[in-house]
Amino acid sequence: MNPFSSKILLATTLAWFLAQGFKVLLYWYRHHKINFRLFVGTGGMPSSHSAFVSSLATAIGLEAGWTAPVFMLSVGMALVIMSDAAGVRRSAGQQAQILNEIMDDLYKSKPVPHTRLKELLGHTPVQVFVGAFLGIATAFLFYKL
Repeated sequence: MNPFSSKILLATTLAWFLAQGFKVLLYWYRHHKINFRLFVGTGGMPSSHSAFVSSLATAIGLEAGWTAPVFMLSVGMALVIMSDAAGVRRSAGQQAQILNEIMDDLYKSKPVPHTRLKELLGHTPVQVFVGAFLGIATAFLFYKL
C-alpha cells in the first residue's frame, strides 16, 4: 500500500499544515509582516501538535471505529501530547522567558555572552483547544469530501 494514499496520513498532515499556516496568517494580521519561521516553529496559536494528534485520533475513529483499541490508544496519546503542550512545554517557555530577563539584566551591568533562549515552546489551554478543534474538524471534513 502506498503510504501517500492513506486518508489518515493525509488528514493529519493537512491539519498540521493548516495550524502552522494560521500562525503565519495571524502574525501577518497583527504585525503586517510575514514571518515564515512560525510555519516550522513550536508554540503559538493554534497548537499544531493538538491539531495533528486530534486529527489522527478522529481519522482513526472514522476509519477503524469509535470502539477500536487503536482509536482508544490514539486518544490516550493525543491527551498526553496535548497535556504536555499546555503543561511541561509551557512551563519550560516561561522559565526561558525569566532566564532571558535575568540575562538582559546581567548584560546591562557587565559584558556577558548573550544568547537568548527560545521562549515560545508550549501552548496556553486555549491554543491547545483551538488546535484540537481544528484537527477534529479537518479530519471530519477530509473524510466527508
